[in-house]
Amino acid sequence: MSSSSVALPYGSGFLGGLRGGATSIYMVVVVGSYISIGALGHDLGFPLAWTALTTLLVWAAPAQVILISALGASAAPLEVALAVGLSSMRLLPMVVSLLPLVRTRKTRTRDVLVTAHFTSISMWIEALRFLPRVPRDKRIGFANGIGACLMAAATAATIAGYHLAQTLPGLLVAGLLFLSPMSFLMSAVRNARVTADWVALVAGLVLAPLLAWRGVGLDLMWTGIVGGVLAFAAQRLREALQNKVWR
Repeated sequence: MSSSSVALPYGSGFLGGLRGGATSIYMVVVVGSYISIGALGHDLGFPLAWTALTTLLVWAAPAQVILISALGASAAPLEVALAVGLSSMRLLPMVVSLLPLVRTRKTRTRDVLVTAHFTSISMWIEALRFLPRVPRDKRIGFANGIGACLMAAATAATIAGYHLAQTLPGLLVAGLLFLSPMSFLMSAVRNARVTADWVALVAGLVLAPLLAWRGVGLDLMWTGIVGGVLAFAAQRLREALQNKVWR
């Protein structure tokens, strides 16, 4: 075992991932967010089983809000499917960055399909934090353990929110949905290390509300493109200036 693979206090493998997910701060975020998902499904007249199934199959709170609210407004199924698909595309870079950490030379594609499905923002952040300390041959199981734990909690919270919908204040339900983006914002601030991180963070905080206020279509996509370009340019400029100084 390499020095970077220091044993975790609750072990590695699938059971270690379950324990890691259960003790994660994102457990609170997931439960709060999915109580709102369940309440939303109830208020728009969807069956409990269908609402819980969206958590298991979609496994992305923003995409589920789009799915439930759009179908509740009688939008065309094709348009809903396209909107949900585009919303979930943000998870693709996370899958691409996570899979190299869990694969070995003997890993087959089918071995990581479940891991890819479990990948959400909360699972991705926790997996990246824990995996360097997990032996490589146990990383797939560990990542699946985190994902299974968070997804099980989310499903239970969806069911609870569905039954609590008539007793929860509307403002509380709406506020719980903000737990997820606020926690990710705090994680981005905590994990920012280089110039590109800070420029991307500031650009997103400025551009996202500005474009939404101006009614620009695909505002999140443009925020990502513009913010990413600015962050890349700022990092390259900083590196060029540092190299010039050292010369």
